[in-house]
Amino acid sequence: MRQWGFRTSRWDDRMTISQLPTVDQVIERMAALSAGLPPTDGVAVFNAMYLTVTRLVRAQLDAVYFDDPAALADLDSGFAVRYLDAVDADRSGRRPEPCWRPLFELRATPGIHPLQYALAGMNAHIEHDLPLAVLDTCRRLGREPEQLAADYRRVNDLLARVEDEVRDALLPGPDDLPVADPLMHVVGVWSVDRARDAAWASVLALWGLRRVRPAYDAVADALSHSVGMVSRALLTPLDGKV
Repeated sequence: MRQWGFRTSRWDDRMTISQLPTVDQVIERMAALSAGLPPTDGVAVFNAMYLTVTRLVRAQLDAVYFDDPAALADLDSGFAVRYLDAVDADRSGRRPEPCWRPLFELRATPGIHPLQYALAGMNAHIEHDLPLAVLDTCRRLGREPEQLAADYRRVNDLLARVEDEVRDALLPGPDDLPVADPLMHVVGVWSVDRARDAAWASVLALWGLRRVRPAYDAVADALSHSVGMVSRALLTPLDGKV
């Protein structure tokens, strides 16, 4: 199973175009992870959802869907590598980025519903990894963020579709889950639309700081920690067990 080395959030520490895996290679890696993890594992729950999203994006790369399929393929691969870096860091005994630590540390905790794992993974990946992946693509391909904005919004539609499917598959039926149930409270505080809006705001803020390296690195690091705090809250056990 191929691994891609763990990298930081710094502006110039990312892969070059020649080093970046293809979308097909990313799908192969995530499929292998799904096959090797028990389905109740919190990372497995997120990985299965993310694999579905990546396959949907891959199917659209050959269709007339994206304005710039090459840039979107670059973004999709670089985006996935950040999650796979977290997997590799955890497997080798190193700590993942702060945004990913709650999911990996609490992946087998009693009292956490599978949907909580899916949302915590999406939170880490979208609100932290996505803005940095967009900036990586801009750097590699000589683009500006606004040139990627239309295709960024098109991916929103694919993500929203998958999020709805995941919620429907993992949530109990409405007759079995009262509105006041703690799970409904937890999952109601996060949405993929708000997360991607916040991620785009981070893209613009970090793009403006790209020539001020200390500020860029400080903001990227703070983003990882703050996103990690939200993920930890999303993973609050619901039955009092720890």
